[in-house]
Amino acid sequence: MVTGDAKNITAAAAKVGLSREHLSRELNKPHVADFMKQKVMRHLAVATTRAGAVKAELLDCDNAMVRDRASSFVLGLAGIAPTSQPSVNVSIEVRAGYVIDLRDDHELPPPVIPHE
Repeated sequence: MVTGDAKNITAAAAKVGLSREHLSRELNKPHVADFMKQKVMRHLAVATTRAGAVKAELLDCDNAMVRDRASSFVLGLAGIAPTSQPSVNVSIEVRAGYVIDLRDDHELPPPVIPHE
């Protein structure tokens, strides 16, 4: 399953000569799960180097869009990237046109604010 030879537990069980149920139970054991995780991490370490080589090769591609995306990806890994969302600074000062008084009738009347 780690290398992709078996796509699911049933195929993996058939490949190693176990029943699907037995393999499933074994994969749920902590020490087996840790072992599988280590195998996956080693496999990904190799795949990472290959993926890096592919991205580097794409920088020399004839297609301008492919070169642009590959270069943006590589620059992003180096921490050099444009912001993902445009930054918009809007300064809006909102002033009330009307004031709605929600006080009870027994309270004092609201003060009157002179205006033009």
